Amino acid sequence: MTDHPRETDFRTWVLEHRTRLRTTAFLLCGDWYLADDLVQEALGRLYSRWGRVSAAGDPRAYVRRILCNLHTDHQRRPARREISEADVATLGRHPDTSMAERDDDLIAALLMIPAGQRTVLVLRFFEDLSVEQTATLLRTSRGNVKSQTSRGLEALRTALRTRPAEIAPAAKLEGAS
Repeated sequence: MTDHPRETDFRTWVLEHRTRLRTTAFLLCGDWYLADDLVQEALGRLYSRWGRVSAAGDPRAYVRRILCNLHTDHQRRPARREISEADVATLGRHPDTSMAERDDDLIAALLMIPAGQRTVLVLRFFEDLSVEQTATLLRTSRGNVKSQTSRGLEALRTALRTRPAEIAPAAKLEGAS
């Protein structure tokens, strides 16, 4: 039984990009299990539109938008789980990963800043998107992206300065490149 070329293309694309998508999702939400769920949902949505999205260009932009929207939807749910300082001690620990070492303090501090600012910082500095690309993806103005970036960086600096030493997780990122 052979795969349809569409399925083969999709599978190839997923194998190449899923680790990075998972890391992006983790940086947005701070929970590897939720990141896995967000990526799975995003890939399901991507698959249903694969022919059109892949023909239009880079599917990464489309799936990044889906990830951001899914994360925002999750944050709006009344039963969502807030990240508390006690939870930060376990952030980044996922039982089934072989991940490269990253700056634990930076990740923990990133997860302590407001979700909107964190989203902009992840897109700008981890995904390496421009102000314009970030604004387009988030469907907001360039000025808002610049403002959220500035406020997010200041909040991140403050979190790094004031973060208690006892909250030092062994956070690791898989596939950050």
